[in-house]
Amino acid sequence: MELSAEHKAILSGTKGKTLAKVLETLVAFGDVFGAERLVPVTHNSGHLVTSFGLGLLKPLFSTMDKLIDDGIKVKGDFTMDPRPLDVENVPYNLLERFVNEVIMYAPQKRYESQLKAVGLKDENAFSCACYLDEVGNIPKKGDILSWAESSAVVYANSVLGARCNRNSGMLDLFGSIIGAVPEFGLLTDEGRKATWIVKLNCSELPEAQILGSAIGMKVVEDVPFVYGLDKFLGTELTDDVKSYLKDFGAATASNGAVGLYHINNLTPEAKELGEKLIVPNAKVYEIDDAELERVYRSYPNMWKNPNAKIDIAFIGCPHLSFAQLNDWTEKISEGLKNAGRNKVAFHTIACAPPDVVEKFKKTENYNRLIATGTRLTSICPLMYTSNPLTKSKAIATCSNKLRTYSVARYYKTDDLLDLICGKK
Repeated sequence: MELSAEHKAILSGTKGKTLAKVLETLVAFGDVFGAERLVPVTHNSGHLVTSFGLGLLKPLFSTMDKLIDDGIKVKGDFTMDPRPLDVENVPYNLLERFVNEVIMYAPQKRYESQLKAVGLKDENAFSCACYLDEVGNIPKKGDILSWAESSAVVYANSVLGARCNRNSGMLDLFGSIIGAVPEFGLLTDEGRKATWIVKLNCSELPEAQILGSAIGMKVVEDVPFVYGLDKFLGTELTDDVKSYLKDFGAATASNGAVGLYHINNLTPEAKELGEKLIVPNAKVYEIDDAELERVYRSYPNMWKNPNAKIDIAFIGCPHLSFAQLNDWTEKISEGLKNAGRNKVAFHTIACAPPDVVEKFKKTENYNRLIATGTRLTSICPLMYTSNPLTKSKAIATCSNKLRTYSVARYYKTDDLLDLICGKK
């Protein structure tokens, strides 16, 4: 790899062994993928995926200590994925709390103090949806990022037009420390071209989570160019459209490994370059109502008792936007009213970023939502399901990401709403 004089000096140890190791790791990462150089990170607010102080991650904690001992910090700041625990707003029994707090996530406080020492943005900087207005980590079109978290990376690449590869934990931090990342893949013009054409021919706007799932499972890690979605979403990135694409992208990234998608007439690069983004002889995937129903019916029911009654439902993976939180409040309130009920039928947890929650608490809808028995949290529901004691619970969700990484059962949004309101 071609390196600058500054980077060669760092590798030689002029700024200490620890920083040399950080850069050595980035260079090795780039070498694996054939990168010829490092390019500067132009958006100096990173996003880190490893937000949980899991006891097994001892090498992570020791690495953080070495960084802190040498006074090494990121060049700007960074946001994080959600915290794993919230004992005030999420129901845990005593044994679950013991496993979480004493066994699994015992180092959480220590780890968060380490994060602050190397450049964590603030106390509220814990959300997988860091790009929401309230959180404020919003890169510009063309910005080079050092981010991890699959749903955040695919959103930044696709909806914002920034450039970032699907990095893993610690590489996200190392790139923010050095202020540079290896140039390959989605950082290059060629790597951002679509190798799949997706032709959408549906009678109505598809469920974002199912459409994203279908595309992710078909194209896997490739870049799709989607025709037909603008028929339903229009050609402007409104708040509702961005919320839809947030959930759509998260499903493509978790049910496959998509890091970038283009939507004809809608996403920034598709509007600018159109079909120039499509490589010759691109593969074609046609999606209609029947194909989406086939994909939906293929999801397994992994509950220990397949016919169990729902114990708990999670809404918001990735985290809900402010608009989505208000929309769910309306849906649940009206659904309960129509069903002749006052309270939800089982534990219902809505997940949103801390800054969104703070904003929402200042509205009338906050009291309306809490009055239904719904609880509001900023945790990652995946971290809830990581506790082995939850495997026997009947967990429901309308998130394809949560379904993919846990034993939670997926329901279409309207079906889950009916269950929450006791209509089924």
